[in-house]
Amino acid sequence: MTEDDRRLVDAVLGNVPGAFERLVREYQGLCWHIIQRMVRQPEDTRELCQEAFLRVHQCLHQYRGESALKSWIGQVAYSVAKRHLEKRRIAIAEPVGDEDDGVSLLDQLSDGFDLETACADAEIAAGLHEEIESLPPLQRTLLTLYHLDEVPIVEIARITGLAEGTIKSHLFRTRARLRERLQARMGVTA
Repeated sequence: MTEDDRRLVDAVLGNVPGAFERLVREYQGLCWHIIQRMVRQPEDTRELCQEAFLRVHQCLHQYRGESALKSWIGQVAYSVAKRHLEKRRIAIAEPVGDEDDGVSLLDQLSDGFDLETACADAEIAAGLHEEIESLPPLQRTLLTLYHLDEVPIVEIARITGLAEGTIKSHLFRTRARLRERLQARMGVTA
């Protein structure tokens, strides 16, 4: 935990006027992005963000500083969104097949697919964004956190509670799925 995080947490816990509002301003973008990527409904996202910050306020005394405050708040937002999807019986991920990928797949983060290069052409970019939107909530969230927000795997693991190897596997499979769909859709060689 950074010194700024410690001061902010102490101020909120000490009921310093404006401290919680400052915390919300600081982390509302993160909270919104995580929840929106999971639920995709603006009205639900607004309500769930409020719920997430209510939980942050109620549980901040339990924050031990073992990870960055950003990771802890991201974890709360992810948990709120996941619970929302579970209540609505919306699958958050595609089932993982029974095939044995071996250790090399889990350890291999880069599969040679470069999202930035794939986005070089506007038509390809539009197709890519459509395909990303069609992903199940978990895969969409992991992919965008890693590739668009550039959140490191270790931070994503803290936010989602998933093992790093599981995240790497999801990213590998999701990129492969996107590559196949873009190739089929536009004849793109990725």
